[in-house]
Amino acid sequence: MNKWIRLCFLILGGGTIFKLSSMKDVFYVPMQQDWGLTNTQIGFGFTVYAIIQTVGLFLSLYIADRFSKKILLPVGLIGVGVCGAYLSTLPPFTGYLIAFGGMAFFGEVVYWPVLLKAVRLLGTKQEQGRMFGFLEAGRGIVDVIIASGALFVFVQFGEGKTGMQAGLIYYTLITIAVGIITYFIVDNDDEVKATDSTDANTQVFTGIKNVIKCPNLWLASFGIFFVYSAYCGLTYFIPFLKDIYALPVALIGAYGIVNQYGLKMIGGPLGGFLADKVAKSPTIYLKWTFLISAIAMIGFIQLPHESMNVYLGMTATLGFGAIIFSQRAIFFAPMDEIGTPRQYAGSAMAFGCIIGYMPSMFAYALYGYLLDNFEGIQGYNYVFTIMVIFSFCGFICASTLAHRLKNQKLTQDELELTDR
Repeated sequence: MNKWIRLCFLILGGGTIFKLSSMKDVFYVPMQQDWGLTNTQIGFGFTVYAIIQTVGLFLSLYIADRFSKKILLPVGLIGVGVCGAYLSTLPPFTGYLIAFGGMAFFGEVVYWPVLLKAVRLLGTKQEQGRMFGFLEAGRGIVDVIIASGALFVFVQFGEGKTGMQAGLIYYTLITIAVGIITYFIVDNDDEVKATDSTDANTQVFTGIKNVIKCPNLWLASFGIFFVYSAYCGLTYFIPFLKDIYALPVALIGAYGIVNQYGLKMIGGPLGGFLADKVAKSPTIYLKWTFLISAIAMIGFIQLPHESMNVYLGMTATLGFGAIIFSQRAIFFAPMDEIGTPRQYAGSAMAFGCIIGYMPSMFAYALYGYLLDNFEGIQGYNYVFTIMVIFSFCGFICASTLAHRLKNQKLTQDELELTDR
């Protein structure tokens, strides 16, 4: 099967698997009114999710290469679907927490690093930017379609408790169906198997040891870390426009859709194309976009926001967001460029997830603290300044990695000339 067709099915799974764990996006009010959950209880479910995700990713270092993606990807999707089936019964608070822990395990530990591995293995070294760019853009499209379908089902079943249960069943059936389809689409050629001299477990642990000892992997992973740190700050553009520009309520919804879905759909392919065809390197692309984003945000901070037109403010924030989304689309692409062996691609991706997604544990709390303790434009400027610092750190990180890769290529070329 053509790799681009296979990529489409991987995108379908990647855009589906997190809809149940993101149920609050559609069902927040019914979760309170009809399920009886408080704001604190709803939030605690995501705390449990984050804990299981963070701890579980260390397990993913092992399972992502030990077992075939043909098994792990369907198991992840179907496992999340089973958790969704249980959630559709509207269990008590303890059951809600257990289900969210289960979705974190199946979605973040079993599925996500393996999906990234599968996308990496689909493309050549020269196609990594486009592969990951289309993955991100495609997930945005699937997000809109699936979430819109859930909202339609919710309305058709009379909203309220029945509508929410119908919506959860809808999510469940789609997730399980995609899991079954994935089993028949994904190939079974990358499982680590025992040889005459070593067993499979020994090979996997050797691979984990080797990738963790690789300085380039640490640099690539911290590149993801710095992109994600700035990405977390994009959330606060909405209250910024509301508080400083007095953005009308009608425009807040429209802005949110463009900011979350539109930029993902545009930034993904654009970032992938520029990384592959213009920069000729995902690392080089990240390097210069880190610098551009830092300079752009410094300029943004200097603007007279309290007297500017609201549409200019919206345009400026969306422009900055487009840069970050183009980075986010391809920030896993350097994993092939740094030369980690493809048989240990799963371990490398899992390690990148562990380091790269770490900002979700502190960035929102940091930004929220600044806004709570410094009123008005001052608080937002502090947030934006922190984002500038993260971008400059990313520039240093990506520059260091690009320099190392260049030196390694020169050394390799010299060795090849000597051999001749």
